[in-house]
Amino acid sequence: MDDHTRDPTVGPPDAGTPTGWHPDRDVWEHATCRRATVHGVRLYNAGEYHESHDCFEDEWYNYGRGTTESKFLHGMVQVAAGAYKHYDFRDDDGMRSLFDTALQYFHGVPNDFYGVDLLDVRTVLTNALNDPEVLHGWQIRLDGATPTAREVDVRYADSLDH
Repeated sequence: MDDHTRDPTVGPPDAGTPTGWHPDRDVWEHATCRRATVHGVRLYNAGEYHESHDCFEDEWYNYGRGTTESKFLHGMVQVAAGAYKHYDFRDDDGMRSLFDTALQYFHGVPNDFYGVDLLDVRTVLTNALNDPEVLHGWQIRLDGATPTAREVDVRYADSLDH
């Protein structure tokens, strides 16, 4: 565990025991990764793709190349950017390129990483390569639910250095 990724204010998962959570010590391996993930997923699910991207990108810089956290966060950056391309710019070729890269980053990342249902994310991204319409109505599952943004998530994204 790295000191710069600790945060005792980050609580346990809402359900389950996802990769990254240590129930024996009641702590996340990298609590700041969980915090960024919660905010990023909620913002994504609210259609705030640029802000979601910022949450994942800002945290991604905490990890060296090749770490599982780095691959996961970089992949989630690509997911949010791809959705942004699809919805805001109607650029499905750009979306496909970003989703293809995300799938590469997700290789070897556990399916329940920091509470994200990564198997579902991989499945939707793969299907969206052929049919971008599968994105419509889709939300990212976190701890078995599909949470949406709250004011605290918007404040978190606004606080990041862009």
